[in-house]
Amino acid sequence: MATPGDAKPTYIYKLIPSSSPPPEPLPAVLPVSELDQSSGFIHLSTAKQVPNTLKFFFAGEPRVYVLRLAYDPLEEKKLIRWEDPKAEVCGPRGGEGMFPHLYNGLELGKDEVDSVATWERREGEGWEEIAEREKDWLIY
Repeated sequence: MATPGDAKPTYIYKLIPSSSPPPEPLPAVLPVSELDQSSGFIHLSTAKQVPNTLKFFFAGEPRVYVLRLAYDPLEEKKLIRWEDPKAEVCGPRGGEGMFPHLYNGLELGKDEVDSVATWERREGEGWEEIAEREKDWLIY
């Protein structure tokens, strides 16, 4: 689990930059990022972690695609590992706990994705504001 005392998430999220939009309709297997390929797993975030992940890793992006994945089916197949983020990448991220990582041979596709949202920033708007605006879709 993310940290002791945290509730089990209903969904976990994959963030995709505007430069790599997911194909429509979603294929059986989506292309994975260079970061995921080099790490050997797919980086994911909980709903609580999404705003800071956007802030640190998608700061220059005008748009992101947010893939919502149902947690239970992935956990039942023992494909999720909860691991510490590497602080050397963006410094300590206090209060966010462990991050979910998908270990399934780098295959994420339509069978795992519950829903896809496109989030766009308006001029002067930060990702925290977008996450707040999308709080009904961003389920914990």
